[in-house]
Amino acid sequence: MKKLCETVGFLFCVLGIAGLLNEWFDRFRFLAVVRRLDFIGPYAIFVNIVLIVAGVAMMVAADRIEEQKG
Repeated sequence: MKKLCETVGFLFCVLGIAGLLNEWFDRFRFLAVVRRLDFIGPYAIFVNIVLIVAGVAMMVAADRIEEQKG
């Protein structure tokens, strides 16, 4: 479970950073998932920042998960 949370958090961070780079520099279009969602519209930068924060929070929370030994 810990590895899954770390992986999902890392993917959220990568997608958020790629989305910001796409908005600012028009790069990394293949990773810009938020750009493909039409209903987000002008809030794309905010949503990408939220993705980064959520990814970091998931990675921090994954560090606090104790693996069960048994």
